[in-house]
Amino acid sequence: MILFPDISPEIFSIDIGGFEFALRWYALSYILGIFLGWRLAVIVSRTAGLWPKNQSPIKPIQTEDLMTWIVFGVIIGGRLGYVIFYEPNKYLDDLGSILKIWQGGMSFHGGFLGVVLTAYFFFKRYLVPYASGADLLALCTPVGLLLGRIANFINAELWGRATDMPWGVAFPGEVAQACGQISGLCARHPSQLYEALLEGLILGGVLVYVAFRRNGLKRPGLITGMFFTGYGTARYFVEFFRQPDFQFQSATNPIGYAFQFGDYGITMGQALSSPMIVLGLALILTAIRRSAI
Repeated sequence: MILFPDISPEIFSIDIGGFEFALRWYALSYILGIFLGWRLAVIVSRTAGLWPKNQSPIKPIQTEDLMTWIVFGVIIGGRLGYVIFYEPNKYLDDLGSILKIWQGGMSFHGGFLGVVLTAYFFFKRYLVPYASGADLLALCTPVGLLLGRIANFINAELWGRATDMPWGVAFPGEVAQACGQISGLCARHPSQLYEALLEGLILGGVLVYVAFRRNGLKRPGLITGMFFTGYGTARYFVEFFRQPDFQFQSATNPIGYAFQFGDYGITMGQALSSPMIVLGLALILTAIRRSAI
């Protein structure tokens, strides 16, 4: 097994007039992911030849406003998604804790829905074609997923199930080391890195290749469909190796299925990813039936 490297979740902290300010890896991943996504959006929006009729659907200067809207969509949607999908009873008992984002608890699928809503209103306000606008966002998202999952690994959170594979990681903490009948150190799948590779690096590389080399943006909806299908499939697959959500586990449901059918079931991550796969395939089929413009 591999011993978890001794990495502090804080990059640095300083005391300013009695107020301690700390920069954490997770916060840096959000900041850097948004910045790199915005820069990619600027490059793509300036390259008119990539778009239908060789005309960009959005002005480069508008991408800065778009990213601002998206930040609010990610934070609000991600937090509410976690509250609704994963621990509604806990937060109903203490509504004020919903605002305590620094204590953890964000959902990708909730953040995704938040982005969809904020993007819809932005595109409507600035008359951006919905399909092409969605393609722009889909193309820029994997870089943020890559950095976010790496930050999850550094924070030693969202680790995977126990494993005897040679690349299993012994994560610190009593909870991570609670592996049933296993004696000694417990190694777990570094599922955060699996997701970083599949949802971030590979999916992002494929989307950039299709957009820049295969005229993917000229078929509105194609890049969005590929992102939905790629992310949904990757997340569904990694759920087999990821530690199930503790709130769904019980003596009769040790696997942590959110929906169980006899001896079989699916996790919450798989349940939320399945519609993304279906919608993604539908968008892909619709896009390729159109003639490239």
